[in-house]
Amino acid sequence: MLTRRQLRIKVMQCIYALIQSREDSLDKQQQFLKDSIANSFSLYLLNMSMLRELHQRVYNLLQHESEKYVASIPRGYPQPDRLSKNRLLNSIAANSPLAAEIEKRKLNHWYLHQDYVKIIYTNLIESELYDGYMRKPTVSFEDDRVFLVEVFRTIIAPNDKIYDFFEGTKLTWVDDIPLVNTYIIRQLKKISEDHQDTYFVPKILKDKQDMTYAKDLLAKTLLKNEELEKEITGKTPNWDKDRIADIDSILLKMAICEFLYFPSIPERVTINEYLEIAKEYSTPKSSIFINGILDKLVKEYKEDGRLKKVGRGLL
Repeated sequence: MLTRRQLRIKVMQCIYALIQSREDSLDKQQQFLKDSIANSFSLYLLNMSMLRELHQRVYNLLQHESEKYVASIPRGYPQPDRLSKNRLLNSIAANSPLAAEIEKRKLNHWYLHQDYVKIIYTNLIESELYDGYMRKPTVSFEDDRVFLVEVFRTIIAPNDKIYDFFEGTKLTWVDDIPLVNTYIIRQLKKISEDHQDTYFVPKILKDKQDMTYAKDLLAKTLLKNEELEKEITGKTPNWDKDRIADIDSILLKMAICEFLYFPSIPERVTINEYLEIAKEYSTPKSSIFINGILDKLVKEYKEDGRLKKVGRGLL
């Protein structure tokens, strides 16, 4: 679920938090990193839980307020209870592994805050998307799938109140929201009618190596801070140390750390990744600044034999 770029961002956030708090505790930042990765998965589960709660609301209206519910459906819809029978929505609502993960992490947020579910439900049934879906003579699984993808993409994901709720609940969720939303849309688009039960409970990391990479990158960047700062000195003759933005300094140190201590990562991959992160998290000119320094360092390291890269994809 999380890519190496997202892991780099989380390591950057850990280092930035340490600098701002002025605490010199690697153990705390390692735990912060671990919690941040776990919280990304919790955010994914909460979004999926919203779909489950949306289904539950429709079901409750049918079961306990059937006359009121049917009366509220405009005439001309061939199947007034179509939303409750959406095959993909039903599949998500009935998915045992997903329910177990939500329960395991005690993510009962929407149950305790039903106003958010009501907002999404109201926005949905008042939308042209809903009207178009309900007016179809018949619907296939593909119709159900396309409809639910658009519900999430246009109604749930961009909802300001949901965003504010996430922002106020977990500090790191603000950066995770675009990642998680994009991932869910991709997952829903790819799903087939005969998907496995575990489809909705993806691995948060590709494998154990990714977690090892993130922890090592954090530890080595912090423990070798003075050494990494010396690598930057002299490459920025027109910049005092205090004039370099904190984020730029952190990204430079992390990139240099990868150059020198992560032999399996190609230097071009490292440069490209940190340039993209700089574009998103730092100043408008940061990527140009960082690119210039990293290019100089790569040439220098190659000349003096310090850039020792091994493994696949390096030719």
